[in-house]
Amino acid sequence: MTLELGRAEELIHGFERQRVLVVGDLMLDRYIYGRVRRISPEAPVPIVEATAEKGVPGGACNVAWNIRSLGARAGVTGIVGADREAEELKSLLDGVGVFTDGVMQMPDIRTTVKIRVMADRQQVVRLDWETPFAPSDRNMAKLCDLARSETMKSTGVIIEDYGKGVVRQPVVDAVANAANEAGIPVGYDPKEDHELSVQGITMATPNRKEAYIAAGKPEPSRLCSPLKDESLLEVGHILIRKWGVEFLAITLGPQGMLVFLDGEKPHHIPTRAKEVFDVSGAGDTVIAVSLLALTSGAAPVEAVELANHAAGIVVGKVGTAVCSREELTRSFS
Repeated sequence: MTLELGRAEELIHGFERQRVLVVGDLMLDRYIYGRVRRISPEAPVPIVEATAEKGVPGGACNVAWNIRSLGARAGVTGIVGADREAEELKSLLDGVGVFTDGVMQMPDIRTTVKIRVMADRQQVVRLDWETPFAPSDRNMAKLCDLARSETMKSTGVIIEDYGKGVVRQPVVDAVANAANEAGIPVGYDPKEDHELSVQGITMATPNRKEAYIAAGKPEPSRLCSPLKDESLLEVGHILIRKWGVEFLAITLGPQGMLVFLDGEKPHHIPTRAKEVFDVSGAGDTVIAVSLLALTSGAAPVEAVELANHAAGIVVGKVGTAVCSREELTRSFS
């Protein structure tokens, strides 16, 4: 299947009628930009002369930002600390129009912050401030109630797992049950070392590594054509059964995506990327656009084709980035 401009425009136009909730690990991404002219006399490391700094929504917040940039309404549910980084993150989300009614603050954790130092469009180093946590039974019940109530206000929901502590079985169950009651699709972006029961979700978008780990299979080092890769095809069929999803889209970097639907032959969608400057957030874009397209009436392969176009756009940008509705439309012309 090849999605044509007219159909793509029809689906993209439908985005503005949607409200998608993202449940998961909320983060602040901070970028420090500069240039390198010399090596430090103190150690064999480059000296970055800083020239600018900015913060952007990261983690599950980046998924919501992607959805908002495409013209839909978006909200987030998750946990942050009671710190200035949390206030900055909420301010950034408010600034791009993402609803934060489902955000819960816990004073005994710190908000996750990823700091990337960039020099001449290259990442020099990344620093992570984070506190892995396990919410108390009371806080988990409160979080589940928030997730349930926010899901009921939405036309679709995404579970975005970065392994920081929010996406736990009670939360998954609360979202899946509420979405089933409301009759709306659920997308799942997994973490490779986090085993969950996700029966009842609509779609999942693991990358190649995550797919092999979830299927309990060793990942071969040699790549071949996705439709001729027997181990990859086996992994896809295992996950369709294991997760009980309607369809599965495995992201393969430069090889594009491989889509599995129960009872059908897999579909290979080649990458659309012309230039790759930064893959940060590309997976966030894939799940955001795929789920948003489903809520607008796309068939599974149509949804993944739209997502593939969007991912090809964001990897051509430096840093955590989003794709606009206009950019996505132009990519089909």
